[in-house]
Amino acid sequence: MPQFDPSSFPSQFFWLAITIVALYFVMTRMAIPRLANVLEQRQKLIDDDLEQAEKLKAETEAAIAAYEAALAEARAKAHEEIKAVTEAAAKVAEAKNAEVIERVAKQIKDGENRIAKSRDEALSHVREVAVSVATDMVTKLVGLSLDDAKVGDAVTASMKD
Repeated sequence: MPQFDPSSFPSQFFWLAITIVALYFVMTRMAIPRLANVLEQRQKLIDDDLEQAEKLKAETEAAIAAYEAALAEARAKAHEEIKAVTEAAAKVAEAKNAEVIERVAKQIKDGENRIAKSRDEALSHVREVAVSVATDMVTKLVGLSLDDAKVGDAVTASMKD
């Protein structure tokens, strides 16, 4: 085998050195810069994606915050409207209750007036009836005829007691 012949070692070292230097220059001038460029582009793409993800995350958080604020505002507005409607309904109910109470009080007063009038009318007739009955009883029991004025005075005195 010729590569193991010691007489060809110096030429082999020479060509080995030239090949190593040529490979070194090819690698440093062509291959490594291309690899570095590819790695740099990948890193830039990754950084851009991360930056875009952060922007989207910030936008999402802002949208969520705006949504929650709008939801809270809508809830507060709905609560206020419910409160206003409830108060209005309470005022209407109170007005109707006052109207009903006033009408019932008037009916009670009218009823009391009718009862008092009927009682007064009945009491005014009670005296006449009592005088008539007393006169009739004395006439039938005793057989005497009494003066209506005297019987009326006796009935009035009796009614005062």
